[in-house]
Amino acid sequence: MSLRLPLAAMTLALTAAFPAAAHIAVYETTLRGDIEFPSPVVTTGTGTALVTIDDHLNTMRVQVTFSDLVGNVTVAHIHCCTATAETGGSGVASPLPTFPGFPSGVKLGTYDQTFDMNLASSYGSGFLTANGNSTGTAFSALITGIATGRAYLNIHTSFVGSGEIRGFLVPVPEPETYALLLGGLGLVGFAARRKRMA
Repeated sequence: MSLRLPLAAMTLALTAAFPAAAHIAVYETTLRGDIEFPSPVVTTGTGTALVTIDDHLNTMRVQVTFSDLVGNVTVAHIHCCTATAETGGSGVASPLPTFPGFPSGVKLGTYDQTFDMNLASSYGSGFLTANGNSTGTAFSALITGIATGRAYLNIHTSFVGSGEIRGFLVPVPEPETYALLLGGLGLVGFAARRKRMA
């Protein structure tokens, strides 16, 4: 029996599993002191961050939870773009001196803010200048930096002015990706089984 029919079915299933126009990308990180730059920080502080980019609406949602910091929060922001993925330091890409409304003077807290990336106020002035004073160019550079592992979220405190905890943003796999992988593997297994039986 020919494998053409099962392979055609698999191609159709794989094509149908992809959304028509995916505009949203989600990135996450665990905030820790041991990956601070230029030196690791010994701290009890931890946190998590979720950054959701919508390149259709030109928005960026930043959600942060943190606790057990040694010092009190002074500022927090996203830095981009390091020379090498998941290492080094870079300038601030998000609003300066800190995310608007980010909890300050505390050792624990939560934050949830959506930024309109069409506004110059959604960027650090140096980052915007480095990208031709264009919010469109700056947003593209930020998206690229985040997607390539060269952007990190950093919480600075009175304990360590350069940052007590930080984490590089990494993509969150979409549920459809897992379903697609499992469906594809199932169809390949089915095709191989049919071939052996023929």
